[in-house]
Amino acid sequence: MSDTYRVQATNKNIKGKIKLTGSKSIANRVLLIRALCGTHFEIENMSESDDSKTMSALLASSEYELDAHHAGTTFRFLTAYLASRGGENVLTGSDRMKQRPIGPLVDALNDLGADISYVDKVGYPPLKIGNPKGFDSPEVSVRGDISSQYLSALLMVGPTLPKGIVLNITGELVSRPYLEMTLAIMTYFGIHHDWVENTIIVPPQSYQPKPYFVEADWSAASYYYSIAALADEADITLIGLQKESLQGDSAIAEIGKKFGITSTFENNEVRLIKEKGHLATPFLEYDFIKQPDIAQTVFAMCAGKGIQGLFTGLQTLYIKETDRIAAFKTELAKVSVYLTKVPERFKKNTPGEYFMTEGQADLSTAPTFDTYHDHRMAMALAPLALLGEIRVNDAGVVSKSYPGFWQDLESLGFLVEKV
Repeated sequence: MSDTYRVQATNKNIKGKIKLTGSKSIANRVLLIRALCGTHFEIENMSESDDSKTMSALLASSEYELDAHHAGTTFRFLTAYLASRGGENVLTGSDRMKQRPIGPLVDALNDLGADISYVDKVGYPPLKIGNPKGFDSPEVSVRGDISSQYLSALLMVGPTLPKGIVLNITGELVSRPYLEMTLAIMTYFGIHHDWVENTIIVPPQSYQPKPYFVEADWSAASYYYSIAALADEADITLIGLQKESLQGDSAIAEIGKKFGITSTFENNEVRLIKEKGHLATPFLEYDFIKQPDIAQTVFAMCAGKGIQGLFTGLQTLYIKETDRIAAFKTELAKVSVYLTKVPERFKKNTPGEYFMTEGQADLSTAPTFDTYHDHRMAMALAPLALLGEIRVNDAGVVSKSYPGFWQDLESLGFLVEKV
């Protein structure tokens, strides 16, 4: 995992076909639902990510202490799963995981009748999870502005609780498409729900086991949109994607238009075409509240093209695998691009935080990028290799969600070698 890779494009006209791994987000939801079913069913096009492998292994484990490593989704989903059934476990993770808040989910589960306590620091992993005290009331309130994974975890175990769940979402709801994805997958497995204003009601029901095909990962697809944007010309086909997707990150296809990329969908594939001489938009404004995982991709696209960007909806980026805003600010500065927070005095009547990107990436010094144990840092920065040689530390971190990433870049004509 500690390898440093040297990466450079050997040709600025990029053409090829890529078969993407299954979506980690979808796969982890289906794995949890299969465990809640208690009946095995086939999952096709399974995600090859470390996170999904960890999820699968921990759901099948009979060990007392379970280690989710860096996998945030896995940790949150398992917290709800373990708390809703009999038995005792300690659920832990990596050093970074122990810095990522879990309190709102623990509070909600304990309010419902779970028995969860903290091993060390209150509000953070590791957790000691005991036998439920009894799920007497289905009603619980959770803030919607922290992480949609808390809400998804509660909803998926909800129908298996004696009285179901009545989930009241307070405040602004971030990453809404992920919640809609959760409910759509639950519906596929026979679960009915009602969503009225800020309340989601899931009566007690049984999941109906049946085979599931996992759509390819739109988050992974975003890196090829970035490659197309930074290439002189591009003709890239991505296999396994659909226009009507459960994944909010499919919004990258719309963003791609601003960079001259045309997306054509046919037979579970999308073809990206970027013609020579197309000028990208000089300014891009976007709210990532529904798609935080593609923010880093778009930061790099703007940096590579010298586009001024104005972005909001980034509040969940502080609590990901790293503080992604701070990390990207540091790395872009290495190529003379600046990611800065807009001072309050310049947006007196506009709520929320705004960030700007300014400058065009200068790769004349062959920069070495750090990845901060964050798979998306490595993959978002990689397309900048179209502008010159880069080095990427801890390049193996991509295995968290996309183990074959560097090999797929090689298939498109990139030089990728260990140094």
